[in-house]
Amino acid sequence: MKKVLVIILLFISNCGYQPVYLNKNLQNFEFKRIVLSGDSYINKKIIDTLSIKENNEMVSQNKFSLVSKYEIKEISKDLKGQVELYKNIVSVNLKIENESDEKIQNKSFTEEFTYNSKQNQFELFAYQNSIKDVLIDKIIGDIIIYLNSE
Repeated sequence: MKKVLVIILLFISNCGYQPVYLNKNLQNFEFKRIVLSGDSYINKKIIDTLSIKENNEMVSQNKFSLVSKYEIKEISKDLKGQVELYKNIVSVNLKIENESDEKIQNKSFTEEFTYNSKQNQFELFAYQNSIKDVLIDKIIGDIIIYLNSE
């Protein structure tokens, strides 16, 4: 068993394997113009995490656009009309265009989570906010993979 493990480790270390998140400090992405619309909290978290900056003096005329949306849907109710199940949905549309508005890259990212309601409204609100953060983090991870693969 130990021999097999050693052989596997030798192959992995010699083939250039690197974990996707090994270098979370991505290159600083700079664009001529950044356009954000939708949920400002989601947009700010994505821009800050990915270190996307606007530089008006850039030679390339690329425009970076983010359109984000956050919604909480009521999935089911009991006989009294009280909500039993909720679904949180975070969706982000990322678009990179050149100066003549021709799309260079366009990708949509969506994450959702379904959960039971809570009796205490304060706990429910705090839980929904924590779910929103987790979903945004998943989308940021997907965007990192997408931008690194292009």
